[in-house]
Amino acid sequence: MTIDDKQLAELELLATKIRLDTLKSIKHMGQGHLGGSFSIVELLAVLYGKQMNIDPENPQWEERDRLVLSKGHAGAGLYSALANKGYFSKEWLWTINEGGTRLPSHPDRQKTPGVDATTGSLGQGTSIAAGMATGFKMANKNNYVYLIVGDGELNEGQCWEAFQYIAHFKLNHCIVIIDDNKKQLDGPTEEIMNPFDLQKKMEAFGFYTLKVKGSDIRAIDDAIVLCKTIENQAVCIVLDSIKGQGVSYFETLDANHSVKFNTEEVNQAAEQAISELQQKIEGMIEDVYAK
Repeated sequence: MTIDDKQLAELELLATKIRLDTLKSIKHMGQGHLGGSFSIVELLAVLYGKQMNIDPENPQWEERDRLVLSKGHAGAGLYSALANKGYFSKEWLWTINEGGTRLPSHPDRQKTPGVDATTGSLGQGTSIAAGMATGFKMANKNNYVYLIVGDGELNEGQCWEAFQYIAHFKLNHCIVIIDDNKKQLDGPTEEIMNPFDLQKKMEAFGFYTLKVKGSDIRAIDDAIVLCKTIENQAVCIVLDSIKGQGVSYFETLDANHSVKFNTEEVNQAAEQAISELQQKIEGMIEDVYAK
């Protein structure tokens, strides 16, 4: 079902909160994977705000849907989504990657409530998601597994082995989502290892594949809804996103894969963005309650 205007406003508010807390937590840490966290903010808002069957008060609920963030370096974005949904206190966000933290730089399912898979070694999350979906199918369960994989991560051959497996066994409850933000650690993906047309590649692998704008909450939600109607075929959504999405300075920053807050320019840009996002949230809260 297409989301109505009130639901859209609520999801846009959640996305803005996630983006703000991601920026604040990474800035507090001094450096971190901002670009790839920002590019999946709207997706995370749709998943945790509407699509996923979850219970933040019972993170280990067996009937919950699972999320596998294979691009584990975007952990700060995931943590902000979890905190905003009430899995843990937002105070935890200021401890990312510190000694004794419950929030390591890359997700760890044994440390963080709401994290379903330990990831970080690129490519491995694809196999984890395939295994989860296989287990649910064998047990005749309807749980969904959402796999978020980066476009640069697709340099790993393991991804394509997992995709072939998912497609062959028609694991349609494993929704593969490729974050096509066009950049990876060393530069543009088309220069490092040209991915060509990801939608056509996934279709060639046997997936029913949709491509949507990564900042369009309604389009993302519609795509997921449509994927859930597909039977007897694997499904994939390609997010046409922007690295650093949602803050113009970080969208255009060349080194936005892992941002270091060690110059006056970067810190001033971050402070301005924080102020603007906070003001935006205040206005959006009024709008949500007015609907």
